[in-house]
Amino acid sequence: MTATVVAPDNVTPPVVRRRGLLLLILGALSAIGPLSIDMYLPALPAIAGEMLTGPSQVQLTLTACLIGVSLGQVVAGPLSDVRGRRTPLLLGIAGYAVASFLCAFAPSIGALIALRLFQGFTGGAALVIVRAVVRDLYGGADIARIFATLMLVSGLAPILAPIAGAQLLEFTSWRGVFVALGVAGVLLLGAVLLGVKETLPAERREAGGLRHTVATFWLLLRDRSFMACALAGSFGFAGMFAYISASPFVLQEIYGISPTTYSLIFGVNALGLTVLAQVGGRLAGRVRPERLVLTGLFVSMAGAIALCAAVLTGIGLPLVVAALFVLMCGAGLTLPGTGALALAGQPPQVAGSASALLGVLQFALGAVAAPLVGLAGAGTAVPMAVVMAVLAAGALVVFVVLNRTAKVR
Repeated sequence: MTATVVAPDNVTPPVVRRRGLLLLILGALSAIGPLSIDMYLPALPAIAGEMLTGPSQVQLTLTACLIGVSLGQVVAGPLSDVRGRRTPLLLGIAGYAVASFLCAFAPSIGALIALRLFQGFTGGAALVIVRAVVRDLYGGADIARIFATLMLVSGLAPILAPIAGAQLLEFTSWRGVFVALGVAGVLLLGAVLLGVKETLPAERREAGGLRHTVATFWLLLRDRSFMACALAGSFGFAGMFAYISASPFVLQEIYGISPTTYSLIFGVNALGLTVLAQVGGRLAGRVRPERLVLTGLFVSMAGAIALCAAVLTGIGLPLVVAALFVLMCGAGLTLPGTGALALAGQPPQVAGSASALLGVLQFALGAVAAPLVGLAGAGTAVPMAVVMAVLAAGALVVFVVLNRTAKVR
């Protein structure tokens, strides 16, 4: 099936309308990650204060969510190759709504960490199946364009989520933020029930169990072209989560800005990421996707160097904010491009497993990076800058080296 449907003038055929609605729902589903993470970011210091714990412990709630998303994708991705996309998606969204409501009543930091693990696990099903559905329906350069379109829709989440979270904190506690996430989960469940049909017919599904899944993962891990894109995207993803985890403390407690100002800065950075993703999507098919990814990796590296210079020299907030903006713009080119390149070379019947491995690598590295930025405490921005620089450099190196060795072979 191709990505373009030709219609007569002034007529919108039902297939176009349905495809547009599906893309809107898929974009909203892919926003589960940003919603789960970004909406409660302004509340991290408040959670630490209420539960009498430190930044590293509170950041473990983020790590737990990322680990949960990784595990959820490992289960849901291969399962969707065998059972189809729709049923695992419905189960995941329903579980996400329940987990979000339970987080609102967590009595301790340990309970909140455990519930965030459950929330991430259930939400991971949606994230992995969204990518698999795109691979079911599209091929070639169209995948990159659709990923960019989804990022345009889901990109509103990281812009609006921290602002909404900060506004919620004006009249409720951090617990109210999780109630709002539970309501969002219920609305998404209704949207999937009404607007998402099965995209993997029974005759195209894989027949196999755990052994087949492991064999598929092993083949993907040995595919250097796939791993070049998967690892580069994962390092970039981890750098973004290092920023997400550390920036509330760095910007609010070290540089003294308010939660509302923080949410505005976060929103501007998310806007930069979204706009650059659209630029990459527009250029897909006219510029080699590898070149777009490389450009994004170099932009991220430049931002990381500027961030380290700003933090180590003590120049101040303006350069720190500018450097973070450059980093997010680089991620806007890198993340959709690496995801599209990784999946474009895989057949639809293993798209769920490929999407799962891609997601696992991203969120596993993100889970490792998130707590590292808080190991030195809340009084310094150096760990955030160093971790983000190392990850940016790692993304560039693995993409170049693995692609080069793949071509040599």
